[in-house]
Amino acid sequence: MNSCDKKQLKITAAKVRLGIIEGVYNAKSGHPGGSLSAADVFTYLYFKEMRIDPANPKWPDRDRFVLSKGHCAPGLYAALAERGYFSTEELKSLRHIGAMLQGHPDMKGTPGVDMSSGSLGQGVSAAVGMALAGKLDNKDYRVYSLLGDGEIEEGQVWEAAMFAAHKKLDNLCLIVDSNGLQIDGPVSEVAGPEPIDQKFAAFGFDVQIVNGHCFDELEAAFAHAKTVTGKPSVIIAKTTKGKGVSFMENQVSWHGTAPNKEQYEVAMQELTAALQELEGC
Repeated sequence: MNSCDKKQLKITAAKVRLGIIEGVYNAKSGHPGGSLSAADVFTYLYFKEMRIDPANPKWPDRDRFVLSKGHCAPGLYAALAERGYFSTEELKSLRHIGAMLQGHPDMKGTPGVDMSSGSLGQGVSAAVGMALAGKLDNKDYRVYSLLGDGEIEEGQVWEAAMFAAHKKLDNLCLIVDSNGLQIDGPVSEVAGPEPIDQKFAAFGFDVQIVNGHCFDELEAAFAHAKTVTGKPSVIIAKTTKGKGVSFMENQVSWHGTAPNKEQYEVAMQELTAALQELEGC
């Protein structure tokens, strides 16, 4: 990746983070922590990796994305808005009654959302079904799904993984947002899914571990995943919960808490300063 591309991705990710805070603040509820940790992954997928067309969200040959950890919809919505699926002004109506953007993704009401999700574990199962459909229809689209490291405590995730490997779905790429925290505390203390890499390997996946905030590593990982044949892929992205907002980073309390006015202003100042620094360098 050249320096110009990387700089633009960093700028876009900064805007996505601003959109996340804008949405959650105006909703007075939502999940900023995991949305912020996955912002770089969302940015890479929608601005570099996936074959999509915002002007034609239902394009039959598009790549598919399923947000299996559906509570992190603020991150997905911010990325979709920046990519041009709808106006960034929509983010201010997050979770409002009758608004387009609800607390969890709704494929019937939001352009760019390929699958409704929210019940943990179910999104990845839908993604596996999409990948199988692509194989049966001899289509060359790829299917991506983002899971949380707390989410993979769900047994349904491993049923889906077993099925995906059995069907040799090499058009499927999972990403685990491994930020180490879930609603009840550290993932290692709640149910301890580690070692995540060895578990997926045992289920027949090609496995990579990357820094989920490094675009060079993300680029290399997604490029490698495209070369894998005969088995599905998983990219375990090591991230920081609340990334980009100093008082939210690595704090489990920001899993599902909206900032008040003072906190909102501090967060927006920090993120705006980071954006301006990137645009000026």
